[in-house]
Amino acid sequence: MMLDEIKVARRGVRSLLMAMGQDPSREGLVDTPNRVVNAMLEMTEGYGMDPKDILQRQFESDGYQDLVIVRGIRFASLCEHHLLPFVGTASVAYLPEARVVGLSKIPRLVECFARRLQLQERMTHQIANAMNDHLRPRGVGVHVTATHQCMACRGVRQPDADMVTTTVLGELRTNASLKAEFIAATHNG
Repeated sequence: MMLDEIKVARRGVRSLLMAMGQDPSREGLVDTPNRVVNAMLEMTEGYGMDPKDILQRQFESDGYQDLVIVRGIRFASLCEHHLLPFVGTASVAYLPEARVVGLSKIPRLVECFARRLQLQERMTHQIANAMNDHLRPRGVGVHVTATHQCMACRGVRQPDADMVTTTVLGELRTNASLKAEFIAATHNG
């Protein structure tokens, strides 16, 4: 972001504080515009990440043909409708063809898409499609569970409600036993 855009964003936060009846010059709020802009830039740094680069380093599978599943990948994203966080965990699975990817690359891929203004449904598809496009496995599964602060602390105020989204591609979509294995593994972890 350019320096002029950052200044405009800070002024916008200052105006928002005033619209809420707050004095942006009071001690507790003086640095709030800068903190908010910095937080938003950090929480949207995924736009500068390229899934192709993340998944570029691959290895021979050495004949491994069964599911690879990484569970419990924690993430925080921003709902594009209210700019409020949704926080949860993702599980990403793939069925190798000939190549595997390093374990740390999968959480990095989740971060790439989570650190953008998002819809959970879109993020789930983006992760699955990136795995499919750049790793070329026989199948992919992505399971995401998250609580959305736009629903927890405003509107219907349901702090215990969570949302579950799942995308399956390739053999995980067409092979019922593989799909069942993926669902069992992601729901019991």
